[in-house]
Amino acid sequence: MSRIAIFPGSFDPITKGHEDIVRRAIPLFDEIIVAIGVNSSKNYMYSLEQRLQWIKATFSDCKSVKVIQYEGLTIEACKKHQVKFILRGLRNSNDYEYEKSIAMMNQAMSKDIETIYLNTQPEYAAISSTIVRDIIKNQGNALPFLASGVRL
Repeated sequence: MSRIAIFPGSFDPITKGHEDIVRRAIPLFDEIIVAIGVNSSKNYMYSLEQRLQWIKATFSDCKSVKVIQYEGLTIEACKKHQVKFILRGLRNSNDYEYEKSIAMMNQAMSKDIETIYLNTQPEYAAISSTIVRDIIKNQGNALPFLASGVRL
């Protein structure tokens, strides 16, 4: 059986931190699915099409990385795509507490899907899509924080 992981998020936009987590996880899995969660009640800065394009460009050199979009629960996307692992990055203890709660609920809904955490590299620990969006909105230079495939 293949070891497939899903890396869910809104990726609005995808950052160097996201890219680093996926690239470091490549040797651990046969396939990684970067999954853009779509929430119709959320206002995104960038269109779904733009985010898909940036993620595909970021991982164009990685044959084992796929990109999808999904609506609803991540655990249901896992079942649909026969995924047994959810990949998550942790920047700090707040991330851990938040992600732990989600992982426990996911386990309650599907015992055979595990959440795997990778700690963020220290140089990326302060980067979040929320902060990057704020830099962009205020005409700051966000390029040092954006994934390699992002072109503003």
